[in-house]
Amino acid sequence: MKILGIETSCDETAAAVVADGVGILSNQIASQVEIHARYGGIVPEVASRQHILAIIPIIEQAMAQAKATWGDLDGIAVTMGPGLAGSLLVGVNTAKAIALARGLPITGVNHLEGHIYANWLGNYTPHFPLVCLIVSGGHSDLVLVKGHGDYIVLGRTRDDAAGEAFDKAARILGLGYPGGPAIEQAARAGTASLKLARAWLRGTSDFSFSGVKAELLRLVEKGKVSLSASQGSELITAADAAASFQEAVIDVLVTKTIEAARERRVKQILLAGGVASNELLRRRMVENSPIPVLVPELVLCTDNAAMIAACGYHRFQAGRIAGLDLDVIPSLRLA
Repeated sequence: MKILGIETSCDETAAAVVADGVGILSNQIASQVEIHARYGGIVPEVASRQHILAIIPIIEQAMAQAKATWGDLDGIAVTMGPGLAGSLLVGVNTAKAIALARGLPITGVNHLEGHIYANWLGNYTPHFPLVCLIVSGGHSDLVLVKGHGDYIVLGRTRDDAAGEAFDKAARILGLGYPGGPAIEQAARAGTASLKLARAWLRGTSDFSFSGVKAELLRLVEKGKVSLSASQGSELITAADAAASFQEAVIDVLVTKTIEAARERRVKQILLAGGVASNELLRRRMVENSPIPVLVPELVLCTDNAAMIAACGYHRFQAGRIAGLDLDVIPSLRLA
């Protein structure tokens, strides 16, 4: 069963063809990072216009790479939310137009659910029940997955998402955008010498990263962190501050995920979302967890359409077919 996946929830225009929910026949992504970097963040209107320009060429490239014709496809899966309304509309309306023209069934996919299904792509076989940590620029959720389409959200961020916190910390330290890779790169040259506070929120599986971000800002404003200091300076360098911030965020993510997995006695822990590409997070989760951990390939952690197609396969298997009145839901919740 071959599914065309389309993903336009934020600033990546992506299309992919996936066979039986596991085999990637093609996976094409048009990034807008360079465009939005000049603004220090994503500009929704700019993102929407770029999607309009890129969507048809990306779909054509995905079909060509997969060596597939329209007659080879069994359905179309498209992200319907959460995300930026204008961006989502481009993908959903394109998918509906193709479905109408080619007589193909269509299903709407929750972007977060898609991230979970990135773990099914390749040679991986997740086993239920499992706990998935979804960490990205807009989300930090701990989800208990009891079966296909059966989710219980155990906890989520109460303020900043982990990726959002990395973006803001990078801005504070003058490291540029996107913040996650910038913080990770800077941290490689530093040591986690600052003992930044952790918000544990005991008794819950929720996260909070606004406090550690605010503490970093105060240290910079008080002149205790030098954004241009050399290694021999008495001040904390930006690299050390980046390493300390990364350590604080990942310490909480890893500890609370393993704690939740132990409490629910699950068989596996899954990582998903853009922040799951962070090397320290991946390594710490694997090293510290007594429960087997699955981590997607790096290209499948950030927004892509292969994960949407993989999720779409299971939705089609369950008979979840949408009509041509399918609409976007920018604030769509997973469960």
